[in-house]
Amino acid sequence: MTMADIDFENECDQMRENSLPESDSHHAQLHAQLSTHVFSADEGPEDILWDLFCDKRTNTVNIDAFIFELHKTGIRDDDPRLSETLSVLKNFKKSNRTHFIPEVNFKEAVKSNITMLSRAFSSEFRINDFDDFSSKMESIYEQIKSLTGGKNADYIPQLAKLNPNYWGVSICTVDGQRVSFGDCNVPFSIQSSSKPIMYSVAATDLGAEQVHRYVGTEPSGLSFNEITLDNKNRPHNPMINAGAILIASLIKPECSPADRFDYIMKRLKSLAGNTGHVGFNNSVFLSEKHTAWRNFALAYFMREKNCFPENSSLEDALDLYFQICSIEVDAETLAVIAGTLAKGGVCPITEERLLEPEVVRNTLSIMFSCGMYDYSGQFGFKVGLPAKSSVSGAVLLVIPNVCGIVTFSPPLDELGNSVKGVAFCEEVVKVFPFHNFQSLNYSNDRQTAVQDVVTVLFAAQKGDISAFRRFSLQGIDLNQKDYDSRTALHIAACEGHLELVIFLVDRCKVDFRVKDRWGNTPASEALQFGHTAIHEYLTRILEIGSSRKASRTNIERIK
Repeated sequence: MTMADIDFENECDQMRENSLPESDSHHAQLHAQLSTHVFSADEGPEDILWDLFCDKRTNTVNIDAFIFELHKTGIRDDDPRLSETLSVLKNFKKSNRTHFIPEVNFKEAVKSNITMLSRAFSSEFRINDFDDFSSKMESIYEQIKSLTGGKNADYIPQLAKLNPNYWGVSICTVDGQRVSFGDCNVPFSIQSSSKPIMYSVAATDLGAEQVHRYVGTEPSGLSFNEITLDNKNRPHNPMINAGAILIASLIKPECSPADRFDYIMKRLKSLAGNTGHVGFNNSVFLSEKHTAWRNFALAYFMREKNCFPENSSLEDALDLYFQICSIEVDAETLAVIAGTLAKGGVCPITEERLLEPEVVRNTLSIMFSCGMYDYSGQFGFKVGLPAKSSVSGAVLLVIPNVCGIVTFSPPLDELGNSVKGVAFCEEVVKVFPFHNFQSLNYSNDRQTAVQDVVTVLFAAQKGDISAFRRFSLQGIDLNQKDYDSRTALHIAACEGHLELVIFLVDRCKVDFRVKDRWGNTPASEALQFGHTAIHEYLTRILEIGSSRKASRTNIERIK
């Protein structure tokens, strides 16, 4: 190694700093790209993460920037799968009064949750470009925000008092990626959104065959609180009031009323990953019970027809039903429960199986045919997904194997569904091919070589180093060419993205000698478009003879 080489590496470091805006320089070290072939066989995932995020100049990782990048994948601080790592990082930051963590401490911190971290940063999730997915969802949210119409439910006085301007959307994917927009932490009573959850709990505990001795599976074709039974003297399905009251009578009937309620609260909290808000609104309970003449009539009608299990208490069943409807959640909490249904009964953020797969399949089938009151047929036709609405303004939407979505907006249409919630769901399937009977699946997976080229070159044009980190982890060829034989390095050079150029050459080991159809190299492109620093860097790389030698020089200098 010569003094000229050392001077050149010093110049490169200065170029990196000068090429970035002031606001971006703080996170510049996070945009190092992983190229798997440079790691030896004895290196573990924590070594790869260290190489991915460390700043070679200080030999540290910026804790805040690391967590920021983690959040971009959709993973939150309260995710229990990362509790050990995040706790160590935050404690290190607090006790050492610094944002920068050295190699030994960093590797020790990530080791506890390395599998989850590797999945997050290598884009192994079902929604692998969560930034893009979230951006599209937010656009739909904003589009629906100005929608007017409908009015709050008023047959339960407390519901009429909800602010009609509340509007929130929360999403939880099957991998535990979460994003929310608007009023997602506003508590509301769960009401009828509890019905598929309670049905799945009862069916998991007792078995579907036992439950369906008492409750049917057919749409009633009538109002949700109609006093009617099917031809076997059963409530038509668990999504209407009669069916939900019957389901309540089946849940832990041998226990005291207090223990039954505690059991249901415990099950709800576990389905929500033991995060978020699960509470009880006593004023809604009293309001609900005080105005429940129709539900009392339904219960006594079913008692007359011998619908309830032997020795069950009608009064206890009704009380428990009113208590369940009065349980308080927010959109973020309910979205995790929806995500649990989307994942076949496994909670996305704890990865604990809580419901049997067959039970979830049955639950989603009934939601699809009966979940949206008298709009269920139209909703199935337009949206093609299982959902359940509630008179408090929530819509719980399940996209199997992808995510759960909860919308919250109190004004209801004439059929009792949230006006904004229904509109949001209908718009989602226009933007994403989520409809059950549409054969395509939303994914950014590489389907054709043409799509790869377009994606890579577009990211190079923007100078998006984070995108190139994902591409490398996914095994995408970063030397691929368009119809003019131009590569990502050509584009980055002519657009003046010095940091990306250095990173492509130094970390991804792309071919810096490559020529396009006109014989232009990345270096000549940089010179043509007036990007002197890039031209000097690439010219010096050519003189040294290989990017690998430059990389070794940099590493030796740091040491």
